[in-house]
Amino acid sequence: MRAEDDDAGGGEFVGARLDAGLRAARFASPPSADEFAAAVEPRNAPAVFRGVVKDWTASSRWDPRRGGLDYLREKVGPDVDVEAMMSSTGHVLVPFSKFMNSCKSYLRCPNASSDSPKAQEILKEPASSEEGCSSSLESCDQVYLAQVSILNTENKERCSLEVLKEDIQEPTFLRGKPFSSINIWMNRAHLRSSTHYDPHHNLLCVVAGCKKVTLWPPSSSPYLYPMPVYGEASNHSSVSIEEPDYSRYTRARYMKEYSERVILNCGDALFIPEGWYHQVDSDDLTIAINFWWKSRIMNEMLEHMDAYFLRRILSRLVDKEMNKMVQENSVSCSKGTTVCQPTDEESGGPEQLKQKQVNSDSSDKKDSPLQTLEPSTLQALYELISLVHNSAEMVSQNEITEPTSQDAYCKQSNGSKKIAADDSSLLEKDPIAKIILPLKPLELQSMLLAMARTFPRTLEALVLNMLGPIGAEILTRKFDEMDQQATKEQQSEFYKTFYSVFDDQYAAMDALLNGKEMFSFQVFQSVLRQYIGVHADRPK
Repeated sequence: MRAEDDDAGGGEFVGARLDAGLRAARFASPPSADEFAAAVEPRNAPAVFRGVVKDWTASSRWDPRRGGLDYLREKVGPDVDVEAMMSSTGHVLVPFSKFMNSCKSYLRCPNASSDSPKAQEILKEPASSEEGCSSSLESCDQVYLAQVSILNTENKERCSLEVLKEDIQEPTFLRGKPFSSINIWMNRAHLRSSTHYDPHHNLLCVVAGCKKVTLWPPSSSPYLYPMPVYGEASNHSSVSIEEPDYSRYTRARYMKEYSERVILNCGDALFIPEGWYHQVDSDDLTIAINFWWKSRIMNEMLEHMDAYFLRRILSRLVDKEMNKMVQENSVSCSKGTTVCQPTDEESGGPEQLKQKQVNSDSSDKKDSPLQTLEPSTLQALYELISLVHNSAEMVSQNEITEPTSQDAYCKQSNGSKKIAADDSSLLEKDPIAKIILPLKPLELQSMLLAMARTFPRTLEALVLNMLGPIGAEILTRKFDEMDQQATKEQQSEFYKTFYSVFDDQYAAMDALLNGKEMFSFQVFQSVLRQYIGVHADRPK
């Protein structure tokens, strides 16, 4: 088994953000069945096999530009009807021979076709009307054969083109696979498919013409906005390839960066694993055969375990999204945090805070909690105090209750349709979280101890009234990191001092736990939207 060099020329490309382990492998010669089963299929990543079907009779006899249309018409015969697809009218039953005639007409005059209303009306007539059928097919570019069965193990009556099986061969590396179906795909004019995935492994083999296939791994679902899982087109993307609406599908602007495009010419084959999104551009008069079979994991998945696997997978996606939000935002926050300028004269700037503490405790200036803080930590403390004081002042001036971060997120969870499409906004809406996220665990510990000893009421207001869900998640994660870097005695002393500022310590603990739970639910909502295409309200 020999892999080709990854040639991105000739229209092929690999997105900058596509993981290297998910890029399509290239093979100049076909692997054995054992090699495919051991090294290709388990990767669940695409693979391109150059020239693997060039020796098929189909590859030499079906080419429309070399008499293939007459050959196919004679081989299938005049009395076989097939389901054709038309872009504007959907499924239409037509005689296979008439479709071949329409392809010959297109081959003679490829620019003479038109998608006329008259032709569409004729197509609605029964297939027995040969004159109407022929006229309509010759007058419409977007008519093609899609998934017409050569073999179908679930419904043998649908195998209208079974006779064509004589011209194709089972690839050696697929020997022993339990095929669910083998299908033919053929288009007259250039054709572009929608972006979708299939629930089976797929080997797509081009026997005439050329196909350009763009691939996305299942993990790219958030950028493709899959249709709701309960809908008729649940395996399709909501985003238009031709005219993507980035104002509605904000993440879609990154979809190309997670994709790979491969080009298949006559004789080439592409392994598309189940669940991989793909969009196909077919040159005019292109013919392909595909093999579908169930993956090993789906064959071995026991039905009584479905509920367990569903919960495990959702839990793993939620954990992944939570870590992604915190880690990615940590990088952006570390580059610089916007300073909230105070309007409360009592808070002052970082140096004024430090001087104020020194003046109020002249008996022991060296032990002043503020004096021990690093400049960056003191700056963060200044910003937190400013936020709390500004919020309190606003409430006092307006004599109304200012919505807290927690309140804002509660309202957001009660109306999931109002949630912004870009979930990174969770951090942007919580200024407290943005301030504490870049701080190292022990820096945050020093700052919180300084607040507890110097500004206890401010710390109490911050935790009980202003800390939002993502802030509660970040703060408790920092607590865990502090614990790993401190002794038992240091841990005990910190928590004793921290919780001493609260009149009700259990209220503080509840605020943190409730915030964490709210954040988990927000991330759960995000997972449902991004991967399943559905919205969910918080249970009451």
